Amino acid sequence: MTSWRFLSNHGRALVCIANDPGARLRDVAAQLGITDRRAHGIITDLVESGYVIKTKDGRRNQYQVRVDLPIPDPPPTGRKIGEVLELLAWTGNADTT
Repeated sequence: MTSWRFLSNHGRALVCIANDPGARLRDVAAQLGITDRRAHGIITDLVESGYVIKTKDGRRNQYQVRVDLPIPDPPPTGRKIGEVLELLAWTGNADTT
């Protein structure tokens, strides 16, 4: 078993949210194998940086990935988040336009 991951937890959280915009925090945490508190921190990071939009739907949150934003890692490639999610999201429902 490898001791490293191809994507960071932030990247993996984006994939989870892209696949299920209504995912609960505990569902994201379970999929990533991290605590609820850490998942909350990651999603907060993504919202504060503008890569995810969070809206309330009753008592639950709905998330939307900003697929039009560039990938934040250097070197700048000009690639958009939606292009990467299209490759990584199992449902293939990321809109890259």
